[in-house]
Amino acid sequence: MVQKIMPGLGELLRFISEKVERGAEVHYGHMGLRYRARYTPVLRAIQSGADTVTAITASAHLTQGAISQTVSAMEADGLIRRVRLVDGRKSRIELTPHGLQLVETLTSHWAATFAVIEELEAEIGHPLRSVLVETASALERLDFSERLHQVKARRD
Repeated sequence: MVQKIMPGLGELLRFISEKVERGAEVHYGHMGLRYRARYTPVLRAIQSGADTVTAITASAHLTQGAISQTVSAMEADGLIRRVRLVDGRKSRIELTPHGLQLVETLTSHWAATFAVIEELEAEIGHPLRSVLVETASALERLDFSERLHQVKARRD
């Protein structure tokens, strides 16, 4: 019999992320939507007033590369459009009519999603989102690679 190993942080985060996204996508299907969970942070950032990739990146907890890729996919799916700003270097991102309708449809779903998260946090007895935000902040102060380097240096 193969013994289970202690999972690493990345492994656990990917597993939880997959579980959350798959569960959400089941409900998108029940709602009759062809929608990717990865669009949610971008749509929520736009809904809160972000209108450029830079502003969305500042609002969301994702890298600029991930935001740029998601914005391109959303543009291809007809949810957003880019409007060139006067200086020509940046584009303003705005929702298309289809995107506006989608946000209106998803708003109550997002409220239910956050209610589920609150119930999950109560069930496990830990403020999971707070812990993850603090972890992200700690890794921004000193990245994982540098932390590994320091531990290895202490062991030598």
